[in-house]
Amino acid sequence: MDLFTIPSPSSLWTTVRSGGAFNVACSFAALWAFVKVLRMLRWRVKTTQLLGPPRTSLVYGVSRDLAISQDSAAIYERWATEHGVVYMIPSVLGQTRVVLCDPRAIAHFYARETRTYVQTPLSLALLEASVGKGLLWAQGETHKRQRKALTPAFSNAAIRKLTSVFYDSAYKVKGKWDTAIESSKDGDAVIEVQNWMNHISLDTVGIAGFSHDFGSLDGKPASVTEVFDTFGSNEKASAVNEVFILLASAFPIILKIPTKRQNLFKKLSVTMEQISNELLIRSRREKDVNIGERGQENSIIGLLIKSEGQDTEFHMSEEEVMAQMKVLLLAGYETTSISLTWALIELSQHPDVQTRLREELLAFGPDPTYDQLKANLPYLDAVVHEILRLHPPVPEITRIAAADDVIPLSEPVRTASGNMTDSISIAKGTLITVSIGAINRSSTIWGPDAKEFKPDRWLTEDGISGKAKEVQGHRHLLTFVDGPKTCLGKDFAIMEFKTVLSVLVKNFVFEMRDGPDTPVEVARGILPRPRVVGEDGTGVPLRIRRYE
Repeated sequence: MDLFTIPSPSSLWTTVRSGGAFNVACSFAALWAFVKVLRMLRWRVKTTQLLGPPRTSLVYGVSRDLAISQDSAAIYERWATEHGVVYMIPSVLGQTRVVLCDPRAIAHFYARETRTYVQTPLSLALLEASVGKGLLWAQGETHKRQRKALTPAFSNAAIRKLTSVFYDSAYKVKGKWDTAIESSKDGDAVIEVQNWMNHISLDTVGIAGFSHDFGSLDGKPASVTEVFDTFGSNEKASAVNEVFILLASAFPIILKIPTKRQNLFKKLSVTMEQISNELLIRSRREKDVNIGERGQENSIIGLLIKSEGQDTEFHMSEEEVMAQMKVLLLAGYETTSISLTWALIELSQHPDVQTRLREELLAFGPDPTYDQLKANLPYLDAVVHEILRLHPPVPEITRIAAADDVIPLSEPVRTASGNMTDSISIAKGTLITVSIGAINRSSTIWGPDAKEFKPDRWLTEDGISGKAKEVQGHRHLLTFVDGPKTCLGKDFAIMEFKTVLSVLVKNFVFEMRDGPDTPVEVARGILPRPRVVGEDGTGVPLRIRRYE
């Protein structure tokens, strides 16, 4: 029997309903406090109490320090060194988070995601407000059903057919940059590359996913890019938003307050919904009159329409179909463009790596096919995965335990009471955080050169340490997470990344506009984005010339 069973509100209500309004209000306040105390007591008894850093703020714990840091991953890693591979950190308004930095613990956590470990109330509220109840929002059986319905669109066969779409976008950029360089007297041009990578990502996901060309590479204004670009452009608003989101982690109802950023999310949702609705109507019409190509039903939009009309386990409601389109637009736009931008920055800062990559691509000859991109260009593969390791677009995740659990560890840790343990007990309601950046760049896991941009580590058998091999996930990285929620578009993203990078590096030479030591910082957008220090918004100006 559980000593800390919480009485039901209905049973306690009978004790106060005969009182006046003031007495009732006081009784509810007392009940709320009583329930909170009971939950806290239960949590303390059933959760292993761990070591961790002291709070630096009575209100925020250490959460604000992490939120405003340019490198929160380094902070998480330092705490792991000081307190052990799992530890506790004080969070907002007395909350506590358990941080996992142990490969075995993380594998256990990801294997149970969507069931034992689920989205926090804050995450659910933010996702529903921005992209609806799609794949990112869904949990348990709902997530399993939605994922199964979409899986054929991301198979090897489906992505093989899309390689030409990736090349088309890359060559459009090449043409535009050739024109800019031709009109320059110096034989080079300073180009803000992040904006172009955004356009590549948007047009590619439009054509590949929905058979629709947004035309942003041709200069056609797209309402969705205008909204995306507004995020992160106001640093003062971003700082205020950090405080707002921190408080919302304790009280998600705060998200109902119409702040500037919340209004932006609402505008983004409405804009993506309008686009998605237009594309759905057009695709349904084409399907009805058999205009769509044979095999179109295995495209993303084809599968969505098909699932909408099915009564089987793959059925999705109209609301779910709309949410999937918004998820794919957001994920397709944000993540790949961030990775491509970081790749051009790192190559500009490491001209030796850039030259070696270009030599491999030129020696190969014509544009590689899908299968050749996967298997025949080892240095391109190494560069791409080193970028994904050092610069994961999603730097950390936090989930809440939906049930009690015991997490095994690969090495023992000292508890707050001084005992050693090789597993930790987790009570229902516990917040669990995994810093993807800290694990991907951990010196303990990846070796003393973990913070360096070093593609060679991917080319030799001993380039990846034994500890890194314990990390379960694509190529021992957490960039695409792991378990039931492994990124469905992983192979799509990697193939687009390789295709675009191969075309750009083969044809152009990249340098930082102000020299190789130009400082780069992280700006706050929907996801963290790189920015050259001193630039507005998310500007990354590079000096580009043709490779002759």
